Amino acid sequence: MPKHIGIVAVTAEGAALCYQTICAEGYALFGPHSHPEVTMHTFSLGDYLPYVRAGDWEGLGGLLLESAGKLQRAGADFLICPANTAHLAIDLVRARSPLPWLHIAEEVTSAAVSRRLSRLLLLGTEALMEGPVYPTQLSKKGIACEIPGPADRRRIDEIILGELILGRFEDSSREYIKSLIRESGERGCDGVIFGCTEIPLLLPEAESPLPALDSTRLLARAALREAAGAVRASETPSSS
Repeated sequence: MPKHIGIVAVTAEGAALCYQTICAEGYALFGPHSHPEVTMHTFSLGDYLPYVRAGDWEGLGGLLLESAGKLQRAGADFLICPANTAHLAIDLVRARSPLPWLHIAEEVTSAAVSRRLSRLLLLGTEALMEGPVYPTQLSKKGIACEIPGPADRRRIDEIILGELILGRFEDSSREYIKSLIRESGERGCDGVIFGCTEIPLLLPEAESPLPALDSTRLLARAALREAAGAVRASETPSSS
């Protein structure tokens, strides 16, 4: 049997895209209409946001650990969280988790290496762009990380919290994000990280002025590989 995937959801739009990707792309690995068992748990977004606004990542991590415990009791074998900003907390509590986690920035970094990208624009919430989640992982592979200036960081944050997580995808916001990506290319960036799991819903990869790393789908695909690994291992003849 494939491993049971546990999704610690935070925002509805990003979590739904991650779940849909697991189901739709699972068919290629497991056959028509088949995908690994998936269980999702989330507290209300209203429970998470006070911790985000206060920068209380230990407090937010406590909620993530509660979700992890619930998913463990539901039978999950490992966890993913399709919320980039929440990884500011995951990095603090991961070692205390009852189940292992796949880390969204680690998966994005692996994809950047495979695509031979060397300088990336990071887009996400203000906390994520100013935090260590992506720079820590990218620097291990010698990949530079660039973020927009302060005014642009604030505007991106407003778009994410005021539009994207509410399921609003405005043309004006799409064009603004495209202009930021285009300008970063003129400064030498050769790729962009969609470090908000809802950005791919606003701006499809094919419309990005630079090669895009879609953190939501990359995490979902990593979960499928992890789940499928158990099947492949069971199919490998043991050596005598």
